Amino acid sequence: MGRGRQKAKHTKVARQLKYNVPATDYEALERELRSSAHHDESAEEDWNAYHYPAEDDREDDER
Repeated sequence: MGRGRQKAKHTKVARQLKYNVPATDYEALERELRSSAHHDESAEEDWNAYHYPAEDDREDDER
């Protein structure tokens, strides 16, 4: 494909993205955000357990 045809195709796609507003499924978005929020909490707990070990574990490391 020549450069002119390629540029025209890119321009067409860019216009479609700019001016066509897709319908938003807010219920699906809410479900996705709720599931990621639950995932983030468990990730934070894992991080805290790794970086802040229990008192018993720290005493073993100091010996």
